Amino acid sequence: MEIRNVAIIAHVDHGKTTLVDELLKQSGTFRENEEVEKRAMDSNDIERERGITILAKTTAINYKGVRINILDTPGHADFGGEVERIMHMVDGVLLVVDAYEGTMPQTRFVLKKALEAGVKPIVAINKIDKPSTRIDEVLDEVLELFIELGADDEQLEFPVVYVSAINGTSSLDKDLSTQKHTMDPVLDLIVKEVPAPSSDVNGSLQFQPALLDYNDYVGRIGIGRITRGTIKENEMVSCVRLDGTIKQFRIQKLFGFLGLKRIEVKEAVAGDIVAIAGLPDISVGETICDIGKEEALPILRIDEPTLQMTFGVNNSPFAGKEGKFVTARKLEERLMKETQRDVSLKVRENDTESWIVSGRGELHLSILIENMRREGFEMQVSKPEVIVKEKDGVLCEPYEDLQIEVPEDCVGSVIEALGTRGANMISMNNVGNQVRLSYDIPSRGLIGFMTDFMTMTKGYGIINHTFKEYMPMADAVVGERKLGVLVSMENGKASAYGLGQLEDRGIMFIEPGTEVYEGMIVGENTRENDLAVNVVKQKQQTNTRSAGKDHTVVLKRPRKLSLEVCLDYINSDELVEVTPENFRMRKKILKTEERKKYEAKIKNS
Repeated sequence: MEIRNVAIIAHVDHGKTTLVDELLKQSGTFRENEEVEKRAMDSNDIERERGITILAKTTAINYKGVRINILDTPGHADFGGEVERIMHMVDGVLLVVDAYEGTMPQTRFVLKKALEAGVKPIVAINKIDKPSTRIDEVLDEVLELFIELGADDEQLEFPVVYVSAINGTSSLDKDLSTQKHTMDPVLDLIVKEVPAPSSDVNGSLQFQPALLDYNDYVGRIGIGRITRGTIKENEMVSCVRLDGTIKQFRIQKLFGFLGLKRIEVKEAVAGDIVAIAGLPDISVGETICDIGKEEALPILRIDEPTLQMTFGVNNSPFAGKEGKFVTARKLEERLMKETQRDVSLKVRENDTESWIVSGRGELHLSILIENMRREGFEMQVSKPEVIVKEKDGVLCEPYEDLQIEVPEDCVGSVIEALGTRGANMISMNNVGNQVRLSYDIPSRGLIGFMTDFMTMTKGYGIINHTFKEYMPMADAVVGERKLGVLVSMENGKASAYGLGQLEDRGIMFIEPGTEVYEGMIVGENTRENDLAVNVVKQKQQTNTRSAGKDHTVVLKRPRKLSLEVCLDYINSDELVEVTPENFRMRKKILKTEERKKYEAKIKNS
């Protein structure tokens, strides 16, 4: 059977996963009566809730006698390392671009990786059923991007297909009336334009894992493409490790892909995308070869982490009340298990009860915390910090490409806020009644910015960023919150009376009846200093009837905080307590008196 290997790449939310759904459904891969959920490729609960792809997924369909292996890639910058490695597994890419938004920062990033790898591009203009489409302008933007990224003449002759993935229609013509309820134009283009893998079936084996998976039964699983030769289940093979040493092992399980299923196969040949199990510590970029014919492929580059935070055992007064797994041993086991699956994650011990966890960005780390919380873990985490490196004697920090779209009336305040965070404006353009701003910004300038940004733009702003490179440290002091917080000085239940007394002091994060402890952050101060407050205070009862009738206390709604908002919000002297039921922000030093002494000591030093 002929093979085509293709990756679907795009910016966040341009419709990759929905398009893969339609390709699977309309190619006849599912049975007539098979129940298929929307965005079937997003298998993780968080992926479904947020509408983002976190892990690259492999699927395959049979179409007109051709096996098409499709890799649905993540669109978010924090998972960009996977996109880069996937380019070594495919011969073509389907670049999905929103017919209104056009090219965005991640479009640029993923296309750059594809062009560098020399794979064949096909452009799919998606969401063409939207009334606000600008198809011709978007096509011009795509062409400009190809030219800007140094595409060669052959790559510039890219074929274009027009689709509405949500409606399951496509056509080779941009005229909406030509759209038909079929994905054949897309599949036909893949078969016609993407070259079959050039592979030597009869040569000695070469297989390189580009992605990792893990399950409790077979341990680590390496997913990649067979570059040369044939691989069989139960066969003894050699693994050329990253350090050049050789280890022999038996292939215990060999998996192929079809539809949404991973299927066991006895044998696979060059060009196939497969998953193998048998080597407990298999790594991305190693080469699996026939014994005695060891020949390593070039090592794949893995993106280095740019952000780190401390994960520790929860030691607040509420420790152990809401979680199932609360000990240091359980926490360490779980973090180490995650490194088995995620090559971009690094974990090292800080002390006996905490670990420094490094990742690709805030989203990368917050998704790990969210997964652990749902599994029943309890922990406390610190503010994310950027990882600083020394290059040629100069201290360097990570920088990001930042692209923002905001309504015209908010532009001034956004530009001013970014100016104080060390951002450097590259361009400013009008797109409809929105203004699109492009910046270079230190990664630490984005920590704590999201909440302010949403407030400044009243929720209408769109923000996207992607890692650019390490550059010399900026002078701007960024990343710390301007306003102080209201900190509880008592333990107990918050009362409506206590909260009512403090309303003019700031914005509350809790409501009456919330259990609080000394050192827990209960609100935001209107001034720059922190304020210790009593939220459990009850109204003094007397046996004298007051002349004025008692009014029911009417409180303003407290500000709701998600995990990302909490991580963005805290300062370096604060922590987020994470349990399966709650997020609580707290001071590292809980006792009010001790904290005051410590702050005075810092001020005087």
